[in-house]
Amino acid sequence: MLQSPQRYASHLAVLSRLAFKRWSRRAVFLGGGLAVGGVAILMAFLADQAQNAFAALLAMAPWSSLLVTPLGFGAAALLAREVFPNAQGSGIPQVIAALRLEGQDRRAPLVSLRVAVGKIVVMTLGLLCGASIGREGPTVQVGAAIMFAIGRFSPYRQAGFLLAGAAAGIAAAFNTPLAGIVFGIEELSRSFEARTSGLIIGAVIAAGLTSLALLGDYAYFGWTSETLPFGRAWFAILACAVAGGLAGGLFNRIVVLFAAGLPGRAGALIRGAPVIFAMICGFAVALCGLHGDTSVFGTGYDQARAVVHDAGAIDRWFGPLKFVATTLSSIAGIPGGIFSPSLAVGAGIASFLSPAFQDVPLGALALIGMVAYLTGVVQAPITSFVIVSEMTGDHAMVIPLMAAALIADGVSKLVSDQGLYHALAANFMQAEAAR
Repeated sequence: MLQSPQRYASHLAVLSRLAFKRWSRRAVFLGGGLAVGGVAILMAFLADQAQNAFAALLAMAPWSSLLVTPLGFGAAALLAREVFPNAQGSGIPQVIAALRLEGQDRRAPLVSLRVAVGKIVVMTLGLLCGASIGREGPTVQVGAAIMFAIGRFSPYRQAGFLLAGAAAGIAAAFNTPLAGIVFGIEELSRSFEARTSGLIIGAVIAAGLTSLALLGDYAYFGWTSETLPFGRAWFAILACAVAGGLAGGLFNRIVVLFAAGLPGRAGALIRGAPVIFAMICGFAVALCGLHGDTSVFGTGYDQARAVVHDAGAIDRWFGPLKFVATTLSSIAGIPGGIFSPSLAVGAGIASFLSPAFQDVPLGALALIGMVAYLTGVVQAPITSFVIVSEMTGDHAMVIPLMAAALIADGVSKLVSDQGLYHALAANFMQAEAAR
């Protein structure tokens, strides 16, 4: 039976409204992705300039870190507590907590534009004084904050905006679009939802296009073509995975313990004087930096890249000292991520173990160590091997990296029973519930 012209016109109008609604939503996500990409590039620029300034200071006066680093840690901790609350740490736990909370008013304190500005400012200050922190985690929180702000003027689901902004942030920070999507599914939401998957991809594409337009096509650690010969060389996977899983699990456990609050008198002293505690941590980081060279300061990107490309020897104790410096920076309560420092620690562990595996290319060993330690920390094995393989473009190492991630995840769970970000997110949710 043929429809009347009036009924046909009515159906056509409904379909037009639905199509307009669908495409307008996608346009909002694409616009937000472009903004996230631009801010991610700005954060990368500020981080590089801050590290260069600190390196220049050390070149003139190597011992100056004993004064500058503690004072910087104290100032960063004070700003994070008094001026920009909820800006401390990597920022990813705040995004996870915001995704779990219901309502704009409950989410806003964790992902507001004020928090985003504070994150950028105080993270830059941390790198300016030599903290062992990264910019990638902060980019996730800033990306989520940008999309949250856009979403406040939209009738669409807030969780989708937060997830898209966070995924776009990690994609733009590392120039790893696949890792951004996987990170959003595995670590942030821990589920797959067909209604938001296309919107997340759209935001990631927009952020990636911004990076591509301004910085060009590049791999975060440079393109590599390492391979791992099948046979005895594969014992290196087991060794690196176990070492990385144990070290990452230990880092996880220490940071979670301090975030929850130490028991007894020690915990009371830290809670009573958090800025003084941050300064003590900063002084200890400076002491780590005085050993051998100053490579433990900052993100550790240059040192990790050198190991990946076997471009020169680094201090044998770089890995252990970078682990200590990153742990101290994380428990100090200052804003800063752990992605880049974790990759540097993993590369350092590989370099430390390399004399026992002289038949294994150092670059291949470094990739395995990076995946193993990062997996040990965050207990997100898929994200870990995807992000490392994508940031080097080395597809020949995918299977070894998957094996290392699987082993390291199991070993890490023997030390700490949950991933770092989700454990820390629980603290933010408890604080929100107590308000």
